[in-house]
Amino acid sequence: MRKSLSFMTLIGAGLALSGCALFGGGGGGTKLDEFRVARNAPLVIPPDYSLTPPKPGTASLTAEGAQQQAVQTLFGGPAPRPVSENSLLEKAGADRAALGARSVVGSPDTAVVDKGPLTQTILSAPAGDGQTASVQTP
Repeated sequence: MRKSLSFMTLIGAGLALSGCALFGGGGGGTKLDEFRVARNAPLVIPPDYSLTPPKPGTASLTAEGAQQQAVQTLFGGPAPRPVSENSLLEKAGADRAALGARSVVGSPDTAVVDKGPLTQTILSAPAGDGQTASVQTP
């Protein structure tokens, strides 16, 4: 048993060393060099002579136009609204809405409905239990 184990170990070591010789580790043969870099010709794009500069007075593609084209390509433009949504917008007066409504909301000239002092009291109330009421959650 010992002889066969030592024999197998000797054979394994011999195979390992012969494998190193095959890849340039010892003895002759060509060695692999992972740091050797092959020089290839740089990639050259041939010039396209069919392109002409834009003529004066014609529309050129600006950054804004390019962005609109990209959005159109990605999303396919605005989706048609259903009839129910259109009727709701008509009843709500969407055609009379101010264009910059979101920017003038906090303006002092904005007309708001006065809901009375009760609404202000509710909004300014501190969080948590009050003097006469408490909340318990199960």
